[in-house]
Amino acid sequence: MTNQGLAEKKRELLPQGAEIVEGGVRYRAWAPDKKTVEVEVESAARGRRETVPLHLDAGGYFHGIHHGGGAGDTYKYRLGGEATFPDPFSRWQPDGVHGRSMVIDPGVYQWKDSEWRRPPFRDLVLYELHIGTFTPAGTFPAAIEKLPHVRDLGATAIEIMPVADFPGNRNWGYDGVSLFAPARCYGRPDDLRALVDAAHGLGLAVVLDVVYNHLGPDGNYIGAFSPFYFTKKHKTPWGDALNFDDHDSSAVREIFVSNAIYWLEEFHMDGLRLDATHAIQDDSPRHILEEIAEAAHGRGCYALAEDERNLATLITHKPQGYGLNAVYADDFCHTAQVALGDGRFADEFTGTTQELADELQNGWLYRGRPSPRTGKHRGTPCDHLPPERFLYCISNHDQSGNHAFGERLSHFCSSEAYRAASALLLLAPYTPQLFMGQEWGTSAPFIYFTDHKEDLGRAVREGRRKEFARHSDFTDREKVSSIPDPQSPAAFEKSKLPWSEIEQQPHAGILTLHRECLGARMSSPAFRPEGRENWKVADIGMIALRLRDGTDWLALADLTGGHHCSLREEEFCRPPAGKRWGLVLSSNEKQFGGDGRKSFEEESGVVIFKQPELLLLKAVE
Repeated sequence: MTNQGLAEKKRELLPQGAEIVEGGVRYRAWAPDKKTVEVEVESAARGRRETVPLHLDAGGYFHGIHHGGGAGDTYKYRLGGEATFPDPFSRWQPDGVHGRSMVIDPGVYQWKDSEWRRPPFRDLVLYELHIGTFTPAGTFPAAIEKLPHVRDLGATAIEIMPVADFPGNRNWGYDGVSLFAPARCYGRPDDLRALVDAAHGLGLAVVLDVVYNHLGPDGNYIGAFSPFYFTKKHKTPWGDALNFDDHDSSAVREIFVSNAIYWLEEFHMDGLRLDATHAIQDDSPRHILEEIAEAAHGRGCYALAEDERNLATLITHKPQGYGLNAVYADDFCHTAQVALGDGRFADEFTGTTQELADELQNGWLYRGRPSPRTGKHRGTPCDHLPPERFLYCISNHDQSGNHAFGERLSHFCSSEAYRAASALLLLAPYTPQLFMGQEWGTSAPFIYFTDHKEDLGRAVREGRRKEFARHSDFTDREKVSSIPDPQSPAAFEKSKLPWSEIEQQPHAGILTLHRECLGARMSSPAFRPEGRENWKVADIGMIALRLRDGTDWLALADLTGGHHCSLREEEFCRPPAGKRWGLVLSSNEKQFGGDGRKSFEEESGVVIFKQPELLLLKAVE
């Protein structure tokens, strides 16, 4: 469905919150165990404070209309005639998550994307970004200025880290508590709409990261309205689970599904990235993930999952599965990290070419085998599923930010190895994702940063240092004390991208390589196949990836260097009858920042890798 089609639909009211209706503002809140609920409104038009009593219905919802109210009014709910609270489901919190909520008219913004058409999922190249550190200003309007860079890179979608409002002015977004309110430190709701609109104008889809597995610890007021938002039936790393399957769960399910729809309809998002779905616990006959995926697909949108379980069920069509478009396949990421010198996952991954080849052939490594780290079996078979449903990366916000100093993968390895791994990611037949700045090997770290109240901030700071103090790399007390303080503004500032680097070497060369590889990816369907029948992977001491789309392609990747082979003698690599392999690109070309040394002799078909490198070859007459 086009966005014009969405606009022509009659907008349905949200199950909770403040809504502009004929004659005023309708307020609605689920508080089934409260005797009274009132709204204290400061009217923008009348310049005075008014109290609006709400009426209880059979479903436990309090509702009422403030006649004459309108956009710009601010309000809080008074529960049981006692304390007042901001609306957990307001559309904006101009003074922060503890302040008064504001009535917003979502129909004021004039969209320009009526002709926008979402790309087929198999054409997606995702570019993950954090609004606060993507630009020096760290706002929605500032992000618009950098969208041409993303388009020219060859990405086809931006994936925005969570923007649901959080405490303070600095946060990754996973401490969000106001699910419907874009974070005021990034701009107004219409500024976010303008960002999406601008992306569509440049041919970029927009995927929003949403968190439905927990709420942040500060400013989370839903428990004041009802204890039934959470259940003791399930536990999560953050405490009691959100109630998707226990008594009185229908209202909880309704508000979360409506939140997904809200971002898709009112902000024209093209898809949602669902955070840590392995922590969303639901034993009901229809899992909440299935319901959200159906809501997205009914609007022509995507639904992606971050899930560590390697479950084919997530990305299998209904009724056998939940029907999500794709899931992050982090096995490839972790193997690549170990291969390039980041040893955090060495207890589960070896970093060998055998392991990489297995992942590239199948989708993920753990398909039912036990994990050496936990001893538990993990994963299910997956090689029957289309490759587009596996999201591949070699870096993301977690992989950098969960390092003590926010190091990126490019900080652990040589430029040659980094370029080879990057090219392999972009030419592999799975859906690739980049993390902002990765495309030029930025020097900027991505540090874990927060802006909590002092007591909570102190606990976060101490907890993080205790966590890393247990690691063998941090036996030195002085090194532990040097771990960046998440509460320090400096951690946030250091994480901002230094855009001037894209004109400097070696960064400019790495950026050129990314553009060339993504250009090749989009020019030939061989690199984004619908099925698995036209490509194969082999471990020949290096990674050999063979693809066909009417033309035969061969990608050879050696992430360590030192390997060699004869393409005429190696059965897997023999060119088609009557043809030879011609060089398309080498990751070590001078234009990419390499030394340009020749590793492939076209006449003899001999490959000698003296250093890490990826070669892309094409069958020619």
